[in-house]
Amino acid sequence: MARRRTVTTAIAAAMVFGLAACGGDDGGDAGSGGGDTGGGEAAGKVGVILPDTASSARWESADRPLLEAAFEEAGVEYDIQNAQGDAQRMATIAEQMITEGVTVLAITNLDSASGAAIQRQAEQQGVQTIDYDRLTLGGESDFYVSFDNTEVGRLQGEGLAQCLGDEPANIAFLNGSPDDNNATLFSQGAHEVLDEIDAYTQVAEQAVPEWDNQQAATIFEQMYTQAGGDIQGVLAANDGLANAVVSILARNNVAGQVPVTGQDATVEGLQNILAGNQCMTVYKPIAEEAQALADLAVELVSGQEPTVAGSVEDPEGGREVPSVLLEPVSIFRDNVKQVIDDGYQSAADVCTGEFAAACQELGIS
Repeated sequence: MARRRTVTTAIAAAMVFGLAACGGDDGGDAGSGGGDTGGGEAAGKVGVILPDTASSARWESADRPLLEAAFEEAGVEYDIQNAQGDAQRMATIAEQMITEGVTVLAITNLDSASGAAIQRQAEQQGVQTIDYDRLTLGGESDFYVSFDNTEVGRLQGEGLAQCLGDEPANIAFLNGSPDDNNATLFSQGAHEVLDEIDAYTQVAEQAVPEWDNQQAATIFEQMYTQAGGDIQGVLAANDGLANAVVSILARNNVAGQVPVTGQDATVEGLQNILAGNQCMTVYKPIAEEAQALADLAVELVSGQEPTVAGSVEDPEGGREVPSVLLEPVSIFRDNVKQVIDDGYQSAADVCTGEFAAACQELGIS
């Protein structure tokens, strides 16, 4: 099993709560609320801008309802919107939120340049900012909440090595978007592990703009063709990219024979693992990340000065950003149940049709 590394965080034990308790959500761009349900003393308002709905299902299916539930519980007024992959749209939303009185703004940037511009504008208006999930390089964020993203890459590298074994193998890297700092960290972590294994030869590596799954399929098909099909393992940066790889492998009648990594523990990713078409995924308990963001934002709008134990270097800004870093988890076929037991995904969604037998075998219900 892949090794674990203890990560210092500001949270001794993050609260984990189920999606089922969060109520419904229409998946639209805007969602605002707050009020007196939690009896909070906060006088400010929190704005959260999520990045898109295309790169991962998590933003609307997990982050939004979890954040809504946390802010409702705290009695904090909030506004959560989604930029739908459009940097100009994110800038417009941020400007509107600032005009409408948010005192804390959390963003998951689409790229560092546009994210930094938003944070500079917020700072000029006296609005405190939090980078959520992705660090904005050269930005002005007061805090950063995420998982240890280099460790995510290490777990992917270790996972691929576990699935490949010690035999000689040609491996390909399908990295995330080149303008996403997390994608850079994932790749760095994976290379830390895989570059040290003499049995493996890297035959291809390419980033996928905007994490676009259709482009990923095209890119990997080109890799596969150029290598003459001589690829024995694929380091794919998330489950969406992994599924694109699996689709090309299936077209070449070798799905399940070539280990593929992933990330985010999506329904699709877990089903690919159950089917034997994906080696592993990295599970980032989003409930913990959302709660960490909510806790930090609530402290800020309440006028408190949060103390966090970690920090991350922003090399472009030449500064250390106070950070809450959470620990990711490797998921293979034998521990898919953990994701279900945590309430992150449901058995009803994962164990459909052809996957029901595997779920029964693994005690997932």
